[in-house]
Amino acid sequence: MNGDFSRRSSATKDDGDPAVWTAVDESLREVQSMLDRNRRLIEEVNENQQSRLRHNMVKNVSLIQELNGNISKVLSLYSDLNSNFSVAFQYHHSAANVARDKS
Repeated sequence: MNGDFSRRSSATKDDGDPAVWTAVDESLREVQSMLDRNRRLIEEVNENQQSRLRHNMVKNVSLIQELNGNISKVLSLYSDLNSNFSVAFQYHHSAANVARDKS
């Protein structure tokens, strides 16, 4: 999926600003990385829970705290991505309307 953004950004002139697509691609890569990390954390928490060893249960506290922090980061990344994409879309749409009105 990530490579698709790069290919599409250079496909036609109407695709908009390539910098926007680059930023979207980078944001989505960062989100995916965070989600992958969260999956590993959840697996480790589950393994620790199943072991029922005191040390592992104590370790889960910090793992769950990291997981919660990561979820907040993912929400923030999606929020930023949404805002940036909306601004870029509005700018592109406005520029297209101005060009249409001039012709």
